[in-house]
Amino acid sequence: MDKLLLTDNAKEVLSRRYLKKTEDGITLETPEDMFRRVADAVASADAGYFPNSDIKVTADMFYKCMIDLRFLPNSPTLMNAGRPLGQLSACFVLPVEDSMEGIFESIKQAALIHKSGGGTGFSFSRLRPDGSSVNSTGGIASGPISFMRVFNMATEAVKQGGTRRGANMGILRVDHPDIFEFINCKRQSDALNNFNISVGVTETFMQAVERDENYPLIDPRSSQPAGELSARKVFQAIIENAWLGGEPGIVFLDRLNSDNITPGEGEIESTNPCGEQPLLPYESCNLGSVNLAKMVYKKDDGSYDIDIGLLGSTIYEAVHFLDNVIDINHYPLKQIEEQTKKTRKIGLGVMGFADMLLRLGIPYDSDAAVELADKLMEFINRTGHEASEHLALTRGAFPLFEESIYRGGTPVRNGTVTTIAPTGTISIIANASSGIEPVFAFAYVRNVLDGSRLVEGNAILNERLQEAGILSDELLKKIAALGSIAHIGEIPADIRAVFRSSHDISPEYHIRIQAAFQKHTDNAVSKTVNFSREATREQVATAYLMAYRLGCKGVTIYRDGSRDRQVLSIGGSGGSVEKSSAFVQSSDASLPEGFGNFRPRRRPEITKGFTERVRTGCGNLYITVNYDKDGICEVFTSTGKGGGCPSQSESTARLVSTAIRSGVSVEEIYNQLKGIRCPSTVRVQGLNCTSCPDAIAKVIQKVARFQQGKAGEPASSDETVPKPKKNPDASGSISVSEGRAGQEETASTRDTGGDTATTKNSPKELYENGLCPDCGSVLTHESGCVICHACGYSKCG
Repeated sequence: MDKLLLTDNAKEVLSRRYLKKTEDGITLETPEDMFRRVADAVASADAGYFPNSDIKVTADMFYKCMIDLRFLPNSPTLMNAGRPLGQLSACFVLPVEDSMEGIFESIKQAALIHKSGGGTGFSFSRLRPDGSSVNSTGGIASGPISFMRVFNMATEAVKQGGTRRGANMGILRVDHPDIFEFINCKRQSDALNNFNISVGVTETFMQAVERDENYPLIDPRSSQPAGELSARKVFQAIIENAWLGGEPGIVFLDRLNSDNITPGEGEIESTNPCGEQPLLPYESCNLGSVNLAKMVYKKDDGSYDIDIGLLGSTIYEAVHFLDNVIDINHYPLKQIEEQTKKTRKIGLGVMGFADMLLRLGIPYDSDAAVELADKLMEFINRTGHEASEHLALTRGAFPLFEESIYRGGTPVRNGTVTTIAPTGTISIIANASSGIEPVFAFAYVRNVLDGSRLVEGNAILNERLQEAGILSDELLKKIAALGSIAHIGEIPADIRAVFRSSHDISPEYHIRIQAAFQKHTDNAVSKTVNFSREATREQVATAYLMAYRLGCKGVTIYRDGSRDRQVLSIGGSGGSVEKSSAFVQSSDASLPEGFGNFRPRRRPEITKGFTERVRTGCGNLYITVNYDKDGICEVFTSTGKGGGCPSQSESTARLVSTAIRSGVSVEEIYNQLKGIRCPSTVRVQGLNCTSCPDAIAKVIQKVARFQQGKAGEPASSDETVPKPKKNPDASGSISVSEGRAGQEETASTRDTGGDTATTKNSPKELYENGLCPDCGSVLTHESGCVICHACGYSKCG
């Protein structure tokens, strides 16, 4: 019998999110059981077409395809096939009508979809603009953004209890009178947190941008002109916000509708949450991905090549699988079932493209990679349509075939066949790179369920390093710290030339790869164009224009670190300010440059530091001080079992961290905090501190001296201790911490009378600091979504 080979990470993800459990959380199935459950359920659809067929043969074919990790369907299918819920689709689009009844009907329908594990897309372009009159009441309309907030709150309420979090796409046409308010609606990092947003742009608008002309606004109620705007100014507002926080993206509406297979059914107004699946109102789509990493084989000379035969047969099996899903699916709404079965759209995509390139020795940012993407997707799309035509011979074409753009041609079973979707969680199961994205990082620290942390390296890179005789734990830690191997001199140049991580790749090649796949994809491509933190607004604008000129259907960008809370605050250009500790001595003194707009430098990804236990009048106070190459960067505290003032201590630590990262000197902070007296501490004899702030000041000073090389390793305030230990026991009062910044903050040790416990930040706090709300690992921005490669968390569901 074929054996399922899963990584430890994949097993953990399956256990957390996919395997059947009792109400008490006891797991009832193995991963093999899950794949068998899914295969049997999906194969059962064949009985509707071939009553005397051997369903077991089809089920065994689907099972082998999945346990070989050659193909995996979207998460709802893995979770729900063969179970009572039975909702197998990931993507839905709902209409939003310009009436109170229509708006709240859509909210209700979205709640039912989110409850079942699906994501929803909406166009708010039909809603009258803010300030318009409401004839029925004589009132004034509040506009689409106000109703988006209502949708957002409803999603927040529903997602609390679901297996998959609700996610939304919000789109507004660029010619809607409220377009500026929409573009700016996510300037605050916590605004509309359950939405991705994209501006629906038209060819008219893009041509006006290139010509620096005005373009007309259209009143959605009357379809009449409602003024005009400078296209360049609107485009610049889009760029500014995308540079600041990654949104809004752009969706090219005219291109979506040029490929609308049934224009008589209406206009495509929106996509699913990650932008890759344009749909008519009430349509859904079932997605699945072929694992390209499994489509290469090693030749006798040790090089690799693509197994075209295996790829072709896998595509046929996958198309059969996805068409069956349409028939066994339990749809959350009757309208969705009816509309979905009219066109029978499926979305077959890929994952593991970057892995394939690594095996073939092709750098992601090369013309060879673009050429391979073009030829590969042409084959996948053509073969997928052949497979759909083959199904149509016995099952018939999709019902609206004669009303579609295909009429008069060869009957095809599915209105659309191919989509490049994000594969964040299923790519973890398959141990493959996500979608068509480059490898985000070649090694990373993973938080595992037992609380330990492991450094894991990319399997293909590990093989190459092993062959070169240089693989070691120390090297993997260095790679994890940097994410990239581009500047690690001990790694041979030929390896560094091929193993290019996401941030080593120019935006140009991100977009060229996306465009090459889009050229042969029925629907759209979910892809994130990654920028370095130093990228300019002009570079972002160039990327958006390049996506337009190369034929993409949409574009999403992410500038590294731009969604950190401090980056979204109004202010200067970021980074540390050299003279930020200067004080104004009189009202006549000139203010330092940027005064009032200082913001902290970005919290580093990797830190080292110390945790010291200090006795206070209220019990033990644990003070952690972390630093990086530029000095101390963060301080945080936790209290022991004796109680004390945890909120006061934490607030002091937070303000100290902010001040230090804003450029205030350690000496200034020490002078401000030292000697502050607290009655509960002063009353206790023998203590070396006069208050919690005084204790914080002394630990900061000691760590600063050590970090600057002016003293040995800091000794405890309470007792003389040996050199810090990497793994201290419960009796140690000071410990060394090393790892990704913020992960120490997610769980801090407190005194429990000999036992060790943790106090954790809330999921919202973790997410706002760029950390996974489920496991505390670093989040990545890929395929128009936010993904945790450690535990499978996905913001988009």
